[in-house]
Amino acid sequence: MTEMPDGRLFIGGEWEWGSGAEITSIYPADGSVNLVLKGASRADGERAIASAITAQADPAWRGLKSHERARILHRIAGGIEANAARIAHIQTRDTGKTLRETGALAASAAGTFRYVAAALETLDDALTSQRGDYLTMSVHDPIGLVAAITPWNSPIASDAQKVAPALAAGNAVLLKPASWSPLVALELARIIEEAGLPKGLFSVLPGAGREIGNLLVEHPAIGKVSFTGGTETGRMLARQAAEKLMPVSLELGGKSPTIVFEDADTDLAIAGILYGVFSSTGQSCIAGARLFVQQSIYDSFVARLVTATRALRLGDPFDPETQVAPMVHPDHRASVAAMVDRAVAEGARVLCGGAAPTGGLFDKGAYYLPTILAGVTNAASICRDEVFGPVLAVLPFRDEADVIAQGNDNAYGLAAGIWTRNFPKAWRVARALQTGTVWINTYKQFSASTPFGGEKDAGLGREKGREGIRAYMAQKSLYVDLTGKPHPWARWPQGGA
Repeated sequence: MTEMPDGRLFIGGEWEWGSGAEITSIYPADGSVNLVLKGASRADGERAIASAITAQADPAWRGLKSHERARILHRIAGGIEANAARIAHIQTRDTGKTLRETGALAASAAGTFRYVAAALETLDDALTSQRGDYLTMSVHDPIGLVAAITPWNSPIASDAQKVAPALAAGNAVLLKPASWSPLVALELARIIEEAGLPKGLFSVLPGAGREIGNLLVEHPAIGKVSFTGGTETGRMLARQAAEKLMPVSLELGGKSPTIVFEDADTDLAIAGILYGVFSSTGQSCIAGARLFVQQSIYDSFVARLVTATRALRLGDPFDPETQVAPMVHPDHRASVAAMVDRAVAEGARVLCGGAAPTGGLFDKGAYYLPTILAGVTNAASICRDEVFGPVLAVLPFRDEADVIAQGNDNAYGLAAGIWTRNFPKAWRVARALQTGTVWINTYKQFSASTPFGGEKDAGLGREKGREGIRAYMAQKSLYVDLTGKPHPWARWPQGGA
């Protein structure tokens, strides 16, 4: 269970040593090296694409009936479940996430494959209403080759979210995991191979974005790219895709508001806010990083929240009592620390945290204290820019109109949270917020059956749900004549010479 993958890449259905730049996977809790491997080069990527083209042309996959493809997806789900402990261990070593969280992510990935398999079996094409002497129907075909580019923060769950529906739709998939967390994707490749997916339909290509990422976006054989990552990279990818008139789905950054009304259940709200921003050490696109508290309870609520935050347990990711683990890499911790320092220089007050812990294991690992900042306005950089770390900015608000205006006053629109006992109020505010997901009296809950995506700079398109499979398909309309007669326009006599 504790062995790392051997470092070979899965290229066109073959396990091969990469020929690209060296990638070093480290354990963020102490900086020790998990594995040094060669990433994919452009030549490796081109070979994987060539194999995918050949495999996709063979009806052995795209020509299967939906329930037949679903059998393979169920096998993949079973393989993930059977290897869940190993997957969790590898991902904790690779990302620094707590073992409790990586175990949940492995279960989520298996659940995604199972849901997609079940949805695929009942995903029907449609006869459309008859408008003439012809039968009309809408059908869906595979796009062909799909590139899936995933982030480092939740690899196995993010991988499954893209790979499962893309395979279900009958496509070949080329997966590019992030260089900071390449190992779990290689384990997924082993499971997919053992499940019996035809050779060449799946490849894993860890490597530099400027080399492998650009190849996958620009290559004429790639029919769609699904990307999760930073907004600026997403913009660049969208521009490249526009040159090809290629569809993309983009799940990008976030600066999600959480809103606590004066009638909220305080205990419920504090627990949800802590989980929403400090779990995963804040390294989550949907982290509730802007907290708006109604003025009448602002001081008392924030005081209780600070006390609860100071009680969070930092520590070894393999310790089941640990709540806040190290960040993924020392360089990322340095970036988060710099953003906090900038906020303080601009006038923010540190209510707790604001530094790296010291002593013992903290001196070796990429740890940062859960941090709460006050004394800022919604215009401050700490409230505008995505930190992607355990940092929360708290602000007061007057009433519904005020908090809706402040919540929407941001470039991102990925998620939001509302805490109130008044359902009509929660409904009004949820519908008014310009965001893809709103949690009411909870936070950071997900379902494979429920679409997910963002508005504005948070992205483009939706993943998950039954329509998540359709997003990887091309829609086609069929017309079938019912008359058996020549079209009258041609004036062609029946039975003529």
